[in-house]
Amino acid sequence: MTVAELSDLFVWSAATALTITLIAYAVELARITEAAQAARTARVPVGVGGGTAAESPAGGTTAVSPAGRAAGIARSTLALGTLLLLVGIVLRGVAAGRWPTANMYEFTIVGTFCALVALVVQQRRRPIAFVGVVVSGIAVLGLVLALNTLHVQADAVQPALQRYWLVIHVGVAIIATGISTVGFATTVLQVLRGAREEGRSRLEQPWSRLDGVRQAFQGARVTGPAFAWLEQVPDARRLEASAFRQHAVAFVLWTLTLIGGSIWAEEAWGRYWGWDPKEVGTFVTWVVYAAYLHARTTRGWAGRRAAYLVFVAYGVVLANFTVVNLFIPGNHSYSGL
Repeated sequence: MTVAELSDLFVWSAATALTITLIAYAVELARITEAAQAARTARVPVGVGGGTAAESPAGGTTAVSPAGRAAGIARSTLALGTLLLLVGIVLRGVAAGRWPTANMYEFTIVGTFCALVALVVQQRRRPIAFVGVVVSGIAVLGLVLALNTLHVQADAVQPALQRYWLVIHVGVAIIATGISTVGFATTVLQVLRGAREEGRSRLEQPWSRLDGVRQAFQGARVTGPAFAWLEQVPDARRLEASAFRQHAVAFVLWTLTLIGGSIWAEEAWGRYWGWDPKEVGTFVTWVVYAAYLHARTTRGWAGRRAAYLVFVAYGVVLANFTVVNLFIPGNHSYSGL
């Protein structure tokens, strides 16, 4: 077995471990939902220890759920999957004889690793099963797609990429993508929690059109029992504050990505800016994150209004990585496919 094949084996092992992580977080989320429903019925606290306290939507008794066995399995397999992926990345670099960030496959596995590290840190500070489900789900999907669709042979790169900027510029972009992923998951949770606190669900109001569709999804309304686990997470304000810090760090990293890319472009192509599709995509990402931070800090935007900017920004991040790399030719077309 070659070093490159061994690297692929470790990445597959990481995907397997993270699949167990995803299942365990989902089981923990279901357990929390049942515990929250029981607490609402009995109108007493669920228990003490290990869980996360949060004020109920009605401002009543605080419900606390102790961490279950599934939560312990999720944390353990998350750490194992992150470690296995790190080994796979290191072996990939050894096989290629360079820093492993030169194509879409390598960008995906390293970006997934950064997202997992951010998740590990976030879960140690404040365990939230929903964030674990979202990030681990994205990680599993990313690794499986990378191995089956984006995988290319570990080899040397073209001369334009044989610079130390491959480590600095691309490395910073990868870290920014990972942190943006965790921030996106936190923002989704913030919006759901805020809707439950306010007792707001469009599924509870008749629709002028397609009311049959609304009725079909009536049981999935955010104010219903299926989302009782939201009472076990921090309130929307604290979640928004946490997401804001994550997006602020991501914005700084996207800024460094633009600066580093401009310097590298001047060295490689003799110009700092050329309106290349990838350059434009990264700039649009930076602008949307800047608009989000500006709206939050100076315009007083909060809640859903600010969250929509986050969703747009993360959508641009994904489009810049997939659509631009695969379908729009340019100087940054290094997918290797």
